[in-house]
Amino acid sequence: MIPRPYEKAKLFMGILSTRGFPDSLRTELERLFGPADMVTEPFPFSFTDYYVPEMGEGIERFFISFSRLVSPDELAAVKTATDRIELSLAEDGMRKINLDPGLITEASVILATTKNRAHRIAIGMSLYAEVTLIYRSHGFQSFPWTYADYRSERVQTVLLEMRKSYLAARRKETEA
Repeated sequence: MIPRPYEKAKLFMGILSTRGFPDSLRTELERLFGPADMVTEPFPFSFTDYYVPEMGEGIERFFISFSRLVSPDELAAVKTATDRIELSLAEDGMRKINLDPGLITEASVILATTKNRAHRIAIGMSLYAEVTLIYRSHGFQSFPWTYADYRSERVQTVLLEMRKSYLAARRKETEA
């Protein structure tokens, strides 16, 4: 059998921050991953207090997505790059900005992580990926392991907009 190239996906990042979205961070992300096609307004992250000991109070959640479609096998390299950026922005060894890269495909939302669990697959570079949401019946469906914010209507509305953008970009690529 002759291997076929992977179908490209839309790269996005869920960002948690107690420092907003510094211009320098956006510049660096666009330098690495291409122009952003969506940046959401921040909203309070009140789904868990897991990050408070490290990041402090007042955590906000927002998302950025990129117009250039990527091969899914780039996800480990993207996560490695975002981990380096997080460390460069840390204060006294504590992250103040958390970058969680993921991919949107026609059928799913996939997130990269450093933590292994039963439902995660190794993707290289000591990293893992999980299918966090699947697209079915005109919306996203979650799993028992899906993070609470990714289950929320607010986040799923953002992800549905990114999915529409992805599908339009894919159509454009196939027409070219």
